[in-house]
Amino acid sequence: MGTPLGDFVRARRDSVQPASLGLPDHGRRRSPGLRRSDLATRAGISVEYLTRIEQGRDRNPSVAVVNALADALALDPAERAHLRYLAKISGGECTAHRRPAPPSREVRPSVLRTLRLLEPGIALVTNRMGDVLAHTSAFDAVTSGTGLLDSGTPNLTRYVFTDPRARSFFADWDDVADEQAFDLWLGPSLDSYEWFTAELAPVAGPDLTRRLHRHVVPRRGDLRLRHPSGRELRLVRETLELPLEAQQLVVLLPADETTAQAVDELRRPAHGGLRAIS
Repeated sequence: MGTPLGDFVRARRDSVQPASLGLPDHGRRRSPGLRRSDLATRAGISVEYLTRIEQGRDRNPSVAVVNALADALALDPAERAHLRYLAKISGGECTAHRRPAPPSREVRPSVLRTLRLLEPGIALVTNRMGDVLAHTSAFDAVTSGTGLLDSGTPNLTRYVFTDPRARSFFADWDDVADEQAFDLWLGPSLDSYEWFTAELAPVAGPDLTRRLHRHVVPRRGDLRLRHPSGRELRLVRETLELPLEAQQLVVLLPADETTAQAVDELRRPAHGGLRAIS
């Protein structure tokens, strides 16, 4: 059985073209990307050891080996951080035999007060599982009619992968799906990741599982939405990490005057304010 670390190293090795690293092209090969021997040489480790890492038979490589692999694969800072994170969780992923519990949905009172100060802006509190834990009335307005908040416990990841309306609402659905799948690896814990993916994977199908195993670090550009009213929105995302609860406070800002006007029009009929979801 493989590990997240081994899957990532193999996926990155397959995606790297030898010429991009200044290596000669040895002609026809059985798999794309770098040969295992090429990567092992660049990282200063044996082919046998690299094979054990990729196959999940070595779950605890040293920090020096992890850094050497990052250098050998020419990873960017975000990819390096992901590699280190996967090394950490792969080393302890077989320690729990109990049934994992879902993450807490409680939002700190001070965070709720902060969210209230952001009215009438578009903002929400979420976690890496995609749970929408609290939001402003403007977030309700820009998502009205999309089905995202229809559930008593709305979840963005579940919505993206299981609700057909998501593919129309998110103009760049593939990019958003990449982001949601990638974020599952980031917490709030390996236990909650296993709990959520076990629940979601059977209904989400290959659109989710394919993304989980390729470990592509998403770009996270502007968020483009197609509101059911016909309005097109382009939003800039600013995220404040709340590490104590493994949550995020996300603020969505209009990227242009057309979007600002559209948001004002959508917000006008709305009543009420902040909503916390228990």
